[in-house]
Amino acid sequence: MIKNITQKLYSDIPQEILYHYTSFKGLLGIVDSGVLWASDVRYMNDSAEMKHTADLIRAEIVSRIAGGHDNQKLLNQFMDWVSYRITNGHMLFGASFRSNGNLLSQWRSYSSLGKGVSLGFNPDHILQCAKSQSFQVGKCIYEPEDQLKLIKQIVDAVEILAEEDGENNDLSNKQPSQSYHEVFEKVESDLLRIAVILKHPSFQEEEEWRIVSPVITDYLTSPVLFREGTSMLVPYFEFNLKLCQNDSVALEHIFLGPTPNINLSMNSLTLYLTKKGIRPKAGINYCQIPYRQW
Repeated sequence: MIKNITQKLYSDIPQEILYHYTSFKGLLGIVDSGVLWASDVRYMNDSAEMKHTADLIRAEIVSRIAGGHDNQKLLNQFMDWVSYRITNGHMLFGASFRSNGNLLSQWRSYSSLGKGVSLGFNPDHILQCAKSQSFQVGKCIYEPEDQLKLIKQIVDAVEILAEEDGENNDLSNKQPSQSYHEVFEKVESDLLRIAVILKHPSFQEEEEWRIVSPVITDYLTSPVLFREGTSMLVPYFEFNLKLCQNDSVALEHIFLGPTPNINLSMNSLTLYLTKKGIRPKAGINYCQIPYRQW
């Protein structure tokens, strides 16, 4: 049941240009390497949505227990398990794109001191790249009613699976409080995929799409890399943006972010991309947002 939920969530097809906001340093890295860094979702800038999903599940479970649910043991174990596993369990990697390539909030996040661009990609190209690397593309969900409906379906699925499998009474390797953990382990991968696209309603203007990796259960045998973050090392995957090795990065459009030197910055950006063999089909535009040292 929960697999059907996940498949439906990742069935939406983006129709508009998908924009990825980044700094000039990020632009140079993307163009030179042909890859995008997909970070462990627990380390992303707005990773609070993982906790957001856990909070929604907790609220639904508390409501069911208060209503006199006949298997409170199951629900209490699931609530405790989710609180830990959704932020400390298997690894999942993602990178963000926006349908809107010219948002003030995003320029504030990615263009400190006037150094930012949003790179526009053809959605079909991103879908092809994702498919070739076993990534999925999902549209983030912001509406509270839609989120609550999904959470109810998730808890329903756990209850049905627990009824089918029964409680594990062989606790030789587990604590009594873990008698349903084998049930939860069966839904962990799908739960992570759902959690990564449930975002707090306050982020709705971003219209975000995410590329999402397969769930990683053993990072030692997976191509997990590490980079320096603001205050820690951040695990990441390389997401290849080229369908053929010798291709240039295929860009559909670019917005240049707020800068005090519009003409010079536009000129050097154009020169750089031309030297790299990149000519965005829809050109390069200035964002038209006045520069402020926010």
